[in-house]
Amino acid sequence: MKETIKTDKISRRHALSLIGLGAALGFALSAPLEAKAQDAAAPAAAPAEATGTHGMQRRQGRRTHRHERRHGRHERRHERRTGEKPEGTAPGVTAPAQ
Repeated sequence: MKETIKTDKISRRHALSLIGLGAALGFALSAPLEAKAQDAAAPAAAPAEATGTHGMQRRQGRRTHRHERRHGRHERRHERRTGEKPEGTAPGVTAPAQ
């Protein structure tokens, strides 16, 4: 009896798709494990929503500063064009931060 052994060659596309599926599965399974490990490591951490993260505070500061600059330009432009200061502004005072 003659038995033929057939070896299946795997194509590059098939190999890459298997690697991609393995990587996706690895990432999907590692995220819950990592979150669980972080929860166990720092149970007494303060919530970030109360004060905001450092990045959120920096962004708000930039937005406030940008608003003040634009408001100052608007006031100076109005004064230059009409010769009078806009209502509700004191000399040398910019708009309050919001």
